[in-house]
Amino acid sequence: MNRFARLATRLLAVPLGLVWLEPAGEAAGAVPECWPVGAEPDPAVPACCRLVAEDGMPRFLSRVGDGSDGGGAAFAFAGVPLVGGSGELLGVLAVTDHATRQWSEDDVRDLSDLAAACSAQMRMRTRSETVRQAREAAEGEATRVHELLNRSELLLRASEDLADTSGLDDVRRRVGDLLGGDLEPAGIDLVLVRQGALHHVTGSADDDAFGPPPGRLAEPFALGSHWPVARAVREHRMIVVHGPSVAGGAGSGAAPSPPATPAFDGLRLATTACLPLRGTHGTLGALVLGWDAPYEIGVDERAVLTTLAGYTAQAVERALHLDERVTVARQLQRAMLTELPDAPGLELSALYRPAARDDMVGGDWYDAYPLPVAAGGAATGALSLTVGDITGHDMRAAALMGQVRSMLRQADHDHAGEGPEQALCALERACRRLNLPASGTAVHAHLTPAAGGHWRLRWSNAGHPAPLVVTADGAVETLVRHDLLLHHALTPGPRTCDSRSLPPGSTLLLYTDGLVEERGGDIEDNVDRLSHRLATAPPGIPLDALLRSLLDSVGPRDARDDAVLFAVRVAAS
Repeated sequence: MNRFARLATRLLAVPLGLVWLEPAGEAAGAVPECWPVGAEPDPAVPACCRLVAEDGMPRFLSRVGDGSDGGGAAFAFAGVPLVGGSGELLGVLAVTDHATRQWSEDDVRDLSDLAAACSAQMRMRTRSETVRQAREAAEGEATRVHELLNRSELLLRASEDLADTSGLDDVRRRVGDLLGGDLEPAGIDLVLVRQGALHHVTGSADDDAFGPPPGRLAEPFALGSHWPVARAVREHRMIVVHGPSVAGGAGSGAAPSPPATPAFDGLRLATTACLPLRGTHGTLGALVLGWDAPYEIGVDERAVLTTLAGYTAQAVERALHLDERVTVARQLQRAMLTELPDAPGLELSALYRPAARDDMVGGDWYDAYPLPVAAGGAATGALSLTVGDITGHDMRAAALMGQVRSMLRQADHDHAGEGPEQALCALERACRRLNLPASGTAVHAHLTPAAGGHWRLRWSNAGHPAPLVVTADGAVETLVRHDLLLHHALTPGPRTCDSRSLPPGSTLLLYTDGLVEERGGDIEDNVDRLSHRLATAPPGIPLDALLRSLLDSVGPRDARDDAVLFAVRVAAS
């Protein structure tokens, strides 16, 4: 605009030119642009105002000032309206002189031409501004759409990843993985309501952004406490906390805001969001996200965070249910595992490892109890030993195992003085009569003291992995003979019984296939490794340490099946 004012002063040979914009236009309140720059436009501005107020027609006047146009001195004024694309008045291109003068036709034409060019320039600027605003609006909308797509993808991943979590540790890890790459929080905390208090779900030292820093104890805190996360749980709503960089600011002297959760104590976070986790029967706890820079949580972001909290709540509720189910199953399993009896002259030890999937329990068991004395017989100190495997590794298998174990014990009592094969046959007949759908394998043995510190072992094998015997000199024997496995659909038939002597210092090892069976591996190779480990074990190693060593060195790492190891050592003479 100053350029047009300068050209007007040169063409019309006047000292002052200006572009005055209509106050109601887009540049309302702007100072008129003058040439020379910084000159006082009075009394040109009142003349421009009159031109606009009267009829918007060009004015070319020259007279002695009478005060009506803002001053008393003589001056000459020429002004031409600036017109927009729809005929609207944009302003005035004007020139003034300090003395009266006659305006020629050339002056009128030159100023009108300049005004037309200036109007065109203003219309172009208006269109450019409109295009710029439209482009910025389109870019802003594209950015918003891109952000919404990213958030939609995040929610889709969350719905998929959190749908198959297997425990609280898994939920914690997956939430951290999901949010760390998209929302990029500097801190994440997960707290749950337990027995009227809030407890952190802590992670490992590798989970840098999750929960309390490594090495810090995650103490429970009261649900009725002042912490914002406790308020979010009590009030069932999102609580947003602004940290020192927002509430106080550098150098403001304002006291830092308290952290939203005890896990964030010592962290200077700018924004923290506490999201209640709503479960089926109430609020389960809260998910807390903290950012070290101010984080804008608008309506769209609140919707995303609320949805994420919903998916997390579903995963937490499922994990709590699974944890409770596994706890009950393990208690059931422990209740059905035998407390080994004291047997003079023998050392007994057993080890049970549950499967690491499904209900994390199974049908493997071991048992040992004094053998009943036959009518008219004398007490001998004999023991009954069993290791078995009911098909499956879930609650059903564990329940069937408990029934089979009790029935086998009863069979020994009902057939006192008879061999272990008779007890197995009686068990099969009972399962068939009671329509008990039990199938699996077992080694059932009777161990009776003999002369010279020896023990007589009699056993019957129903399709089970062969027991191992290692003597004091390290020689290993595999008790290979076996019969058919146990199955409720098979007609019970006669079973065999073998026997051997166990000399002082020898060890009998019974185990289930969960110890030697591994996906992609050869079971015979694993049995050979087990035999070698047993033969080369340090002399005198306690049986519990021996069993743990065998499980660690031979057992599969993925633990897809439960496993039992049961060892009996004859005291050295």
